Amino acid sequence: EFSLDAWANPLSRPGLSDALWTSVVVAAIATLVATMLGTLIALALVRYRFRGQGATNLFILIPMATPEIVLGASLLSLFVASASVEPFKSIIPTGLFYPLGFNTILIAHIMFNISYVVVTVRARIQGFDRNLEEASMDLGANEWVTFWKVTFPMIRPGIMAAAMLAFALSIDDFIISNFTSGLVNTFPVWVWGTIRNNLPPQVHVIGTAMFLIAVGLVVAS
Repeated sequence: EFSLDAWANPLSRPGLSDALWTSVVVAAIATLVATMLGTLIALALVRYRFRGQGATNLFILIPMATPEIVLGASLLSLFVASASVEPFKSIIPTGLFYPLGFNTILIAHIMFNISYVVVTVRARIQGFDRNLEEASMDLGANEWVTFWKVTFPMIRPGIMAAAMLAFALSIDDFIISNFTSGLVNTFPVWVWGTIRNNLPPQVHVIGTAMFLIAVGLVVAS
């Protein structure tokens, strides 16, 4: 029957609030780090020629072309090996990769998000008119001022689009998170664990709220 009880208590299910909070925090941090690193990598790939550029392009595309189940299994093997196999055991800080938990989820999300950020920002940079930067420096601005006053405002729409894409991919991811989460639940992992018994109406509430927030952010941007 029709009811608004789930809307009145959207986080009433045990473990739901913790899982949702974990997903939001992971997505926010992963988006921030991946956007910064991906933007710098995109600038380097478009603006400069250097040894190993072709290999870098290949490595950027690998996470996008590889099935998520392969990425998840590979990351799981890496994280487990870091705690038990030399030389990983001696060079990787204890607790960074193992036991599985928040750190491993975050590292995995940053890894696959960087690729999408690089591709999105690079498309924006490739259409950028370098004459604007040259005019800025001709008028006395140094490289730092030129970047913040000319380059960054011009590529900011691409950066914002990449950040929103990264956030959506991170908060939505299930397969890689399921491999690397250990005992920590993200929202998709919690839903998968709960849906085997029943489908809580709170899942629809949270899903609808996330959809409306995402549409609102797109409209605002």
